[in-house]
Amino acid sequence: MKAESMKTKVLAMLLSLALAQSVTATTSFSGEIARKTTLPNGLTLIVAERPQLPTIHLQVVVRAGAAADPAGREGLANLTAETLLQGTRTQEAQTISRRIEAVGGSLNSGADLDFATVSLAVLKKDLALGLEILADVLLNPLFAAPELARKVDEMKARLQRMDEDPRQVAQLAFAQKIFGSHPYARPVEGTLAGLAAVQRQQVLDFFREFYRPNNAALTLVGQISLEEAQNLVTQALENWKPGPVQRPSPAAPPELSRPQMVKIDRPISQANLIWGHLGIARSNPDFYALQVMNYILGGGGFVSRLMDQIRDNLGLTYSIYSHFNALEYPGSFIISLETKNQNGNRAVAEILKEMRRYLEKGVTETELAEAKAYLTGSFPLRMDTNAKTVRLLSAMEIYGLGLDYPEKYPQWINRISAEEVLRVARKYLHPDRFLLVVVGDQGEIGLEDISEIRGQKSEVR
Repeated sequence: MKAESMKTKVLAMLLSLALAQSVTATTSFSGEIARKTTLPNGLTLIVAERPQLPTIHLQVVVRAGAAADPAGREGLANLTAETLLQGTRTQEAQTISRRIEAVGGSLNSGADLDFATVSLAVLKKDLALGLEILADVLLNPLFAAPELARKVDEMKARLQRMDEDPRQVAQLAFAQKIFGSHPYARPVEGTLAGLAAVQRQQVLDFFREFYRPNNAALTLVGQISLEEAQNLVTQALENWKPGPVQRPSPAAPPELSRPQMVKIDRPISQANLIWGHLGIARSNPDFYALQVMNYILGGGGFVSRLMDQIRDNLGLTYSIYSHFNALEYPGSFIISLETKNQNGNRAVAEILKEMRRYLEKGVTETELAEAKAYLTGSFPLRMDTNAKTVRLLSAMEIYGLGLDYPEKYPQWINRISAEEVLRVARKYLHPDRFLLVVVGDQGEIGLEDISEIRGQKSEVR
């Protein structure tokens, strides 16, 4: 069993390095990959001209994510975004769908924690039609009461399904405990109580407050120039008027001062564990050093240290990973795994042991080189389709990364030294003050026996 897992690990490493080398050899970036301008109404327009394919991918990204949900109305941002396409003052939802589908296109909307999006894909010859429909949903959404009620029922059903999934139960419990009253504490879908409290007028008010051109960006990728796109978009959205936007600035959640544990009792054989603490914002200048550090620790799949020790050497899990969720505000750092209930004690002890070894000894030059090769070599895969490119451009704009980000990313990664990796590991990893969430059969798990976290405050649900 161990020989097979080692073969799998080596094969995965060789494939990842080969991929990195092949992509790097065939793809290079020089300067900015797109061009950018601001329209008279304040809308930021970003265009990446790609003449190879006739398909146009377009995305409007609005700073109106779930982090803007008011207290007591959790789910409002997502409800607004998802109901945006469900009819306007001029056409019903079925008409919108039929017109887009008739030309082989697609139109979707939704929300994330930091922003909401409306995404359109059409052939170049049908772009005028696509922009006409896009303008209608951005300027004239109806938010009819029956459609809102239907969407609320959908959101409630999603939340109920999430409550039946042990992994999502663990993720939600972790977020609630780590973030407290911060908006990141709740899922994008909101809460049952928050959704029940939302009224149509509040959806209208949220839309009018946040869905402004000066609070948005439109990214467009395909067979079109900036000048042509500027003319078409300006004409289509000339009646989308700017206005004042008051975005909330939530207070940062407090850092943990000691180990804490949340135990959720479920009659299942596999315990779902999430270990972690607060992380960083996307704007943190240590983001790139942390990407390298995390790849070696647990973000590198089969070639990470956590996978090597806890899966391959000890056989305690099928998969384990670590991740920094870097958002507009500081997100979280987590280590997540599933293991047999009776292995919970040992798995957590081994995580702590591996982290302390990392903080004591740092990384090897071989680990550093492999991490850099993969991170820089795989980066072009974020732009190997028009759809991926439009999403990357939107994120680059929202998080202020600059249009030369694809050119600079490899430079930022390649300048990271082993000393820098050790520095950020010691600064941002906290094996002595963390939150552990355990979902499983608590009678079998018995995590109170772990000496490293003995004496922590815990709650059982």
